[in-house]
Amino acid sequence: MSRPGIDALLERERSHLHRLTPHQAADAAALQDALLVDIRYAALRDRDGLIPGALVVERNELEWRLDPLCDYRAPEARHDHDRLVVVVCNEGYASSLAARSLHALGLHRATDLIGGFQAWAAAGLPVISPTPDAADVPRADV
Repeated sequence: MSRPGIDALLERERSHLHRLTPHQAADAAALQDALLVDIRYAALRDRDGLIPGALVVERNELEWRLDPLCDYRAPEARHDHDRLVVVVCNEGYASSLAARSLHALGLHRATDLIGGFQAWAAAGLPVISPTPDAADVPRADV
């Protein structure tokens, strides 16, 4: 039996998503009540900053914090399976898999940000400045 590598898995999972560019995600948050969810780990957020208004949820808590039926969901998740959720990681890889995991919970409009936080910042979209002493954190997406 042939098993897919991560590249094939990522391509397959992305085929089920309507991924958004940074400007599309910003417009969706502003005009469509989309929830931006930052799953980057703390060191990356401290180094690079935050997207204003994004809900910060570490990847290992994502499903519990966004499941509309879970007692541990974040208040921003509400009891709403129809809300557009845009998952943001550092470069747009881990977020694709995370968005597909949200699909499995019934959040059928979950998607991710093409290029992740790095693409958001490069597009000149608003970023809350990082903490000054976190500049030496190495770059990584996962």
